[in-house]
Amino acid sequence: MSGRTLSDKFRLALYSQETGEVVAFLLTFEHADLTEPLRLSTDPTQRLSTNPLQYGTISRGNTFLFAPIDVLLPEDIDGGDPRASLAIDNVGRELIDAIRSIEEGAIVLLEAVLASAPDVVEISFPQLKMTNSEYTLVSLTVDLTIDHLTTEPYPGDSFTKAYFPGLT
Repeated sequence: MSGRTLSDKFRLALYSQETGEVVAFLLTFEHADLTEPLRLSTDPTQRLSTNPLQYGTISRGNTFLFAPIDVLLPEDIDGGDPRASLAIDNVGRELIDAIRSIEEGAIVLLEAVLASAPDVVEISFPQLKMTNSEYTLVSLTVDLTIDHLTTEPYPGDSFTKAYFPGLT
């Protein structure tokens, strides 16, 4: 997390042995086949409805439904694409069907907030690509990757007479 500016309250929540603060991860899945983005939260911040009983997090006017998710954040590694993974436990058939329908080409936004201040995004990992999903009767595992920019050619064009006729 080098180079990031985190609030003192967030740092205290991360580094304290005991704290009343909860770090919540908010996930937004976007795909052309979805009528609206699929939004999930790792924290049951508040009760959203009683029938059916649902908990979740409301952040910046968007409702993120609670699901028990383990998040493995991307690492800064040399020579490879940073990878993140999600393990979602005790999922319902609806969530498995939704993830399976968008596996090809889904883009995921992963954000970290404090449950006490859900409108303040402390860490954001935009443009994660869903590359793989596996599921069993009780869990769903999703792999996410970030395009590694060092594999992009630089400069973008070759300085040849075809592209730059003024060269001699």
